[in-house]
Amino acid sequence: MLTKREFLKLFTAAGLAIGLPSIVRAQTAATLSLGNAKLHVINDGFMQLPMGFVYGSAPQAERDALLIQNGLALDAVSPPCNVTVLETDEGLIVFDVGGGTNFLSSLGGFFDAFIEAGFDPERVTDVVFTHAHPDHLWGIIDDFDEVIFPEAKMHIARSEFDFWMDKNTISKMNPERQSFAVGAKNRLGELADRFSFFEFGDEILGGIEAVDTSGHTIGHTSFVVHGGDQPTMILGDALTHPIISFEKPNWPTGSDHDMDQGIATRLKLLDRLSHDQMRVIGYHLTNNGVGRVEQSGTAFRFVGS
Repeated sequence: MLTKREFLKLFTAAGLAIGLPSIVRAQTAATLSLGNAKLHVINDGFMQLPMGFVYGSAPQAERDALLIQNGLALDAVSPPCNVTVLETDEGLIVFDVGGGTNFLSSLGGFFDAFIEAGFDPERVTDVVFTHAHPDHLWGIIDDFDEVIFPEAKMHIARSEFDFWMDKNTISKMNPERQSFAVGAKNRLGELADRFSFFEFGDEILGGIEAVDTSGHTIGHTSFVVHGGDQPTMILGDALTHPIISFEKPNWPTGSDHDMDQGIATRLKLLDRLSHDQMRVIGYHLTNNGVGRVEQSGTAFRFVGS
């Protein structure tokens, strides 16, 4: 029986061979040079979150004025989901895997686009997770209950893994988010023997540094990928809104597990990124997530590049 991976590879190849006009070969959303390596950004889809949930604690008049000034909706946030793939001579390293098809109907495009762009799942040596929220983790297992990257080792912060696997975590979460805990525990548990665990500050793979950006989750990690003269930080959800996260980093967000820690992390991270002028890839940022952080008076701004 064909696996989904094998089916997609055969289907794409056959479509290209006979020139079917209905088949469009997907491309990566962005490709960046990193010394002798490349970083590819592939979109998994987008989310639709109520503004009241994400920034319900922010001063409404000020929040609405900021959103209107930037031509953004007042009632909802619709962030993209940007998966990063590091391509080296040794293989492919994937950072997060999207939400798959069992979380939101607007997600789940990453793996098909990965195949259609010409990447081979069996060349993926490692999958690195920033954290275990559904839009980052659930895509690791497909509709056929198969792991999408059969040869890959998995990497996640020890504190993140332990939090989601703790039997008491589900009961401590708000009812509307308990499915996050159930889904995380099921997937992490099924893949437990594939995981390698790291601590903040570790070099988890050659040239990949784990940076403590906890707050969004207990063990949320960003990663600096070193190479050439252009290191890049893969932010995960440390900075999630292209305007508010930068201009108002001290506003709490309902998507953070620990709102106070989330604020402290944003302030520290923005100061570092603006000072170092390090390139970033944000999972939920615009411009395919790619840009830099600049200081703007007493605040900051995200500048796409």
